Parts: sequence; structure tokens; C-alpha cells
Amino acid sequence: MDSYKQYGEVLISELSSAPFPHQKRMNGHTYGNKSYSFQEHYNDSTVLIFIPKGYKPQAKNDFVIHFHGWNNNVDSVLGQFKLIEQFSESRKNAILIVPQGPKNSPDSFGGKLEDENGFRNLINEIVEVFYQKEIISSKSIGDIILPGHSGGYRVISYILLRGGLTENIKEVFLFDGLYGQIEKYTHWLDHFTGKFIDIYTKNGGTKDQSENLMECFKSWKIPYIFKNEIDLLDDVLRNNRIIFIYSDLEHNDVIHVRRQFMNYLKASCLENIK
Repeated sequence: MDSYKQYGEVLISELSSAPFPHQKRMNGHTYGNKSYSFQEHYNDSTVLIFIPKGYKPQAKNDFVIHFHGWNNNVDSVLGQFKLIEQFSESRKNAILIVPQGPKNSPDSFGGKLEDENGFRNLINEIVEVFYQKEIISSKSIGDIILPGHSGGYRVISYILLRGGLTENIKEVFLFDGLYGQIEKYTHWLDHFTGKFIDIYTKNGGTKDQSENLMECFKSWKIPYIFKNEIDLLDDVLRNNRIIFIYSDLEHNDVIHVRRQFMNYLKASCLENIK
């Protein structure tokens, strides 16, 4: 991780509250007649933590927790989607966390983060580690943003439903990931005041769900805005709560090709590094 030194500090921790291992994957997972073993795909408790240069501890600690999709791992998503570079460029005074999900496996299961208060347990453990290392000066949890790509949609939906810190979750970014769990996202939007960005593509498998949800919001008279990505302005990201974005890019291009992760963060509620 030396290649990221210019952007800040990277910590790799193995945490007991990480998504895996989990009892539901102790025998591995089968998909498409292929088996994915526990040892190789579900026994990694790695959580990557990135603290950007210029970060200053505050009375409350803000976090961005990114969830990767199928057939990926922490290292591959950092390299492919330029998460650390984009996070650094956003200049937000927050800490980036990337937990290891199902490792190199076609699986959306969120492990312990689908359990009651599982997300709270993870954040509390991270806060305790940071406090002991004197990276932060308070154990208070502030604002949280949850971005997720592709299969990362599922774990986010369970975190919103029963993760234990729903009041703290201020924004959700789905990068071509609205495959299901619509009722959980709708419940969150109906009962909380969080911001929701859904960027989807023609062939990523999320177009129908995204357009169906827009139709529902229209019928329920829930305000939202729709934009083609090529027409998207920063003001739209800053000034609207529910945003649907159609992208002409491919499924794996909607996080980084147009610096989407960075742009959404820049328009977010998080404070800037001063």
C-alpha cells in the first residue's frame, strides 16, 4: 500500500466485526454449479481504512464505507476504481473504510453486516482502534455515507434496515446496483431524511428496477430528479435529495471514468478539509 502514501495513510486491519467469516458461509457458496470454498472466499476479515492527508479529528467522526460487488476484493477495487485517489481529491474530512465482502465470489451476501446491529459493531470496533492509536480524539460517531457498486446494494439495504446506526446515515450512492431490496431503500427514504443517488446503465441489469422505482415515487408524489449523466451538473447533486442518473457507460465504468465517486462526495454533506 506504499503507492498510496502521497494521498494519506492506509491501514489494514483484521476485525472481529468484519463481514466475514459468517456462519451462513461456513460451508462456502455455490453459484452457477460452481463452488466457492469458505477458506478461499469467506474467511477474510480484512477491513481497509484510509485517512486522507490533512484530516483533522473532530468532536464527531465522519465515515464513508464502500461496498464492492461480485468477483472482487479490496485490492482489486482500489486499483480498478481509483477509490483512494478519488476520495483524496474530494477533500472531505472523513475516513474511508472498505470492508472485504465475499472475496472473488459471485455473491451479494453481507455477512455480519446483515445481522442486527452488525454495522454498529463494525463502526464501534473501528472507532475503538482509532481512539487507541490516537488518530481520533473522540469516540462519537458523526455522519456516514454508504456507497456501493453492483452487488454491494444488498448489504447496504440491510444496514439501513437494522444495522443500528440508521440515524447517522446521511447519504447512499448506488453505482449500477439497484437489483432489489427496493422495500428497504423505500422505507429508509420514507422514514429518514437521507440523500439517495442511483446511477444505472442500459445493460447492467438495474435499468428496470430504477425506472420502476421512479414510477412508484411519481405515483406516491415523492419528489425526485432524473438526469442523463452527460447533462449532470454539480448543482443537481448538491441541491436534490433523490437523484436518478442514467449513464451511457458500461457497468464497471460508473464509479471512476467520469470521477463519479469524487463528484458525489464533493457534493455531499461532509465537511471539507481546511
